Amino acid sequence: MASHDRASDSTGPGSPSRRAVLATMSALPVLVSATPASGASRTPFAAAAAAAAAAAVTVDPSATRQTIRGFGGMNHPLWIGDLTAAQRDTAFGNGEGQLGFSVLRIPVSEDRANWSREVATARRATELGATVFASPWNPPASMVETFVRGQQTNAKRLRYSMYGAYAQHLNDFVAFMKSNGVNLYAISVQNEPDYAHDWTWWTPSEMARFLRENAGSISTKVIAPESFQYVKSFSDPLLNDAAALANLDILGAHLYGTSFANFPYPLFKQKGGGKELWMTEVYYPNSSDSADLWPQALDVAEHIHRAMVDAEFQAYVWWYIRRGYGPMREDGRISKRGAGMAHFAKFVRPGHVRIAVNPDPQPNVYTSAYRGSGSRVVVVAVNKGTSQVSQQFTLRNNNSSGVSAWLTDASRNLAAQSRITVANGAFTVQLPAQSVTTLVTG
Repeated sequence: MASHDRASDSTGPGSPSRRAVLATMSALPVLVSATPASGASRTPFAAAAAAAAAAAVTVDPSATRQTIRGFGGMNHPLWIGDLTAAQRDTAFGNGEGQLGFSVLRIPVSEDRANWSREVATARRATELGATVFASPWNPPASMVETFVRGQQTNAKRLRYSMYGAYAQHLNDFVAFMKSNGVNLYAISVQNEPDYAHDWTWWTPSEMARFLRENAGSISTKVIAPESFQYVKSFSDPLLNDAAALANLDILGAHLYGTSFANFPYPLFKQKGGGKELWMTEVYYPNSSDSADLWPQALDVAEHIHRAMVDAEFQAYVWWYIRRGYGPMREDGRISKRGAGMAHFAKFVRPGHVRIAVNPDPQPNVYTSAYRGSGSRVVVVAVNKGTSQVSQQFTLRNNNSSGVSAWLTDASRNLAAQSRITVANGAFTVQLPAQSVTTLVTG
C-alpha cells in the first residue's frame, strides 16, 4: 500500500505514484468465448441445439482442484480506524446482510506500542471462525539502514546483521496475538518488497537468504513474497531454492494491474507441492470509484472467478474492508463490490474444494464450482453480457433434488430466488443480464 490510503496514491518525493504506474499498464483484458465460424450455415434448429450443448456445464465432484482457505480483507486501525463491533459482525458473520468473510489480514507494526490496536477485530474474527494472518511494512527502525536505489536516496532495507532479530520481532508479534486470543495462521516476511518507495525494499536474493537462514525459527506459517503485481521474477528464485522453499509455507501475491494472462503460474505447479497459494491483497478495478457503480462492480465477481480458476489461488483478500471503494461502505453497509465478493465468501467456505468445470460455457458467462461436505456443491455464475441467458447444468454423482439460488444485479443484492428443481441430474438457470448468481445444491 502506497500510503495510508491507496486512493491517495502518494509515494513520496521523486517516486511514481501507484496510480501513475498502473495507468501506464494495459487494461485487463475481457476474454470471451469465440463463436464458431460454421454456426451461420446451420439451420436454426441445429444451431440452437448446438448452442445448448456447448453451453451445458457438467459438475463432477471428482474433478477436484485446489482447497479453498477463504475470502476476506484487510483491517488497518492505525491508518483508517478500526472496524466497529457491528462492522466486525457484518464482515465476518455469515447471516443475512453479512459478508461471510473467512480471512482477515492485519499489519505488523514496527512499533510494538501499536500492536494492541489489532486485537479487538482479530479476536472477533477468530470467534466467528475466520483465519487471521499478518503482514509487516517495516522492521523496527533500529534494524533498518538506508541506501541509494535509483533516484531514491533514502531507500530502506533490513540490515543483514539484523535478520535474526527481525525473525524474532515477527515471532514476538505471533506470541503477542496468541496471548490475546488470536492464533495467527501465518505471517509474511514483507508487504510488497518490490514496490517499497514508502517502506522496506527486499531483493529476491535477500528474501531467499532470509527464508533459508531465519524463517525456520518463526513459529507459524511463513508467507512470501507478496509481490505487488505477482511478479514471477521475484518468486521464481524462492521456488528454485530448495532450502528457501523448505521454510516457505504460503506463496502470497498481489494482483495490482496483473493481466489475466499472467494469472497462471506453471513453476508453482511444478515446484510448489505441499505449499499454499494465496492472493493476499487487491482492490479491483480501481480505488477511485464508488463500490456501488454498476455494472463496474460486476468486474469484482469476474476477477475472483479468474483468481480461483485461472490462477488457482486458495484465498482472495481485498485491501481495506471498509472503504468507499471496498466491500463495506463507510456507513457499514455492504456495497455492490461487496455483494460480488459475498457470492463467493458466504457459500464457498474454508475447506471447500474447487471442481473443474467449463469456465466459459458461452460468451460473457463465467462459471466455477466447489464441493463441500456431503452432497453440497456451490456454483457461481457470472453473466457480464447485456442480455439474459439460459444456462444448463448437469450434476454427476449428486442426488440433490433441488438447488437454492441467490442473485445480484443492477437492482438486487444477494436476493434469494425461487428454488430450482433438479430432474435426472440436470437443471437450467436463467442468468439475468449483467448479474452474478450463486447456486447451492441440497
